[in-house]
Amino acid sequence: MRTILITGSGGSGRTTVAAATALQASRQGTRTLVLTADRTDTLGAILGTPTGATPTEAAPHLTTWRPDATEAFRTDLLAFQDRATTALDLLGAARLDGEELTPLPGAEELALLRALRDAATADTYDLLVVDLPPTPQALALLALPEQLRRYLRRLLPAERQAARALRPVLGRLAGVPMPSEWLYETAARWDVELAAVQLAVEDAATTVRLVAEPGPAGTDAVRAAATGLALRGLRTDALVANRVLPDASPDTWLSRPSPDHHPSSSFALHWSLAAQQRKALDEWRDEWGRTFDVRELPHLGRDPRGAEDLAALPVPAPGDAPGPVEWPVADRLADDGVLVWHIPLPGAIREELDLVRRGDELVVTAGQFRRIVPLPSALRRCTVDGASLRDGELAVRFAPDPDLWPRGK
Repeated sequence: MRTILITGSGGSGRTTVAAATALQASRQGTRTLVLTADRTDTLGAILGTPTGATPTEAAPHLTTWRPDATEAFRTDLLAFQDRATTALDLLGAARLDGEELTPLPGAEELALLRALRDAATADTYDLLVVDLPPTPQALALLALPEQLRRYLRRLLPAERQAARALRPVLGRLAGVPMPSEWLYETAARWDVELAAVQLAVEDAATTVRLVAEPGPAGTDAVRAAATGLALRGLRTDALVANRVLPDASPDTWLSRPSPDHHPSSSFALHWSLAAQQRKALDEWRDEWGRTFDVRELPHLGRDPRGAEDLAALPVPAPGDAPGPVEWPVADRLADDGVLVWHIPLPGAIREELDLVRRGDELVVTAGQFRRIVPLPSALRRCTVDGASLRDGELAVRFAPDPDLWPRGK
């Protein structure tokens, strides 16, 4: 199934682009599901059809879904209470009733991830369009499955389950209770669920579509987003420049003055904003045109509402997903005595980069984004010999460790 994750700067019109993309695909006969995590029904207002906690048909071949975070949170917490009854009773804890539970911050995003997993594993749709939060929150959300799986492996290693028969004996010897069987079972179930979400996000048919308004703030947001997405190994198929103003002329809607503005001042303001947008668009095409498609959506002079307005937005078609993001290791042992790990980081700034080796992992920090990545097997027998950033690519040099590197190689 083709999946398009839509994000961008706050207030850029991400939900509008998601709705227009889904509607366009459905009108071509593609079975389409559009997901959103918004607590308020912004998606429904734009489509002209309310969305809800269960998948709802909004138009032929188009289904909308706004998962209910409250119900999902209540169900999960009550189930956890039931499984942890013994421990809670020992602590003298007071049980929580379902009626008093309200979702914690982040519950909407977790509900969205679960819905994404369910949609991706079903054979019901051909296209999944996901209306994500603004880019910083979206990247944190998309990173969550990988991070939580890493935490689970560190806190409850699977190999410890092999000693389950010895746990009662070990508990008596240590004088403290050992982890119960249900804890390992729960961890294993969580790992399977998180793996399914991670697989959907990292699937070859999944891409990200960035939305931003052309201008100085949009330019900064796009550069940061491109770096963060690349660090996560996610592919961007298009940069959508939203609300692009028409050329200033007597025929355009923005050229008509408002009652409290002189015609000349209205025209000058429009010309100034349009010129600023054109300058930003030229910069985007120069910097990002070779990386992904840069597309313009016109400003309609109003907030798009309903199928007719959405049809007037020439959003990019889903198309085929671009090739996978590769982090190749170049063998330069013969010439320079090193292996070089090439990590694409478009938009990264040298002063905001940081690398830390932790055992068999590399902690990469680029601005506000950080990722802990496992080293390829060959690099685990090496030491870090330096790094450089050039043309949007981080090259990390590794020198073989004589104590670990196979002799004769």
